[in-house]
Amino acid sequence: MNRHLARPAGLAASAVLLAGGLLAATAPTVTAAPAKYTQAAAAQQLRQAGIRWTSSGGCSDRNNSGCTSFEQINRTTVAGVIAFKRASGCAVTITGGTERGHAPGTYSHWNGYKVDIHVTSCVDRYVTKFRDIGPRPGDHAKQYRSPAGNVYAREGTHWDVTYLNGNL
Repeated sequence: MNRHLARPAGLAASAVLLAGGLLAATAPTVTAAPAKYTQAAAAQQLRQAGIRWTSSGGCSDRNNSGCTSFEQINRTTVAGVIAFKRASGCAVTITGGTERGHAPGTYSHWNGYKVDIHVTSCVDRYVTKFRDIGPRPGDHAKQYRSPAGNVYAREGTHWDVTYLNGNL
């Protein structure tokens, strides 16, 4: 039996013809961009959670490497920092956000996946409980992976944190 199946234009789902002529569609693969915050919205969320930030330039301009910006930061990054503060009980101060001047890449500061957190003995004690995943290629920064898969890399005076989700 010859069946002609019409599919609406632009439908990304693939179809499989099963025995007996039944048609099953698989779910489309969707890669959505992460939800973002504006500077003001991210600052409000962080402030409400008791998280502080500092900027060597005393500014929040995303295009100025001397500033600490949250413009276009991923919502999951903000949620991750808040989850870290709550779970660790540590005072958390962000020293770097989405501003220019950080290393490029898909999971970069500019793309909203990373923040820098000031080193304190409390933060050090908490992060080093995570799984040691060895030195980062290139700069050999010591790295730890949280149970949620987020990566904390020790870069001298701060932790360079990549939040892949909003959990700890």
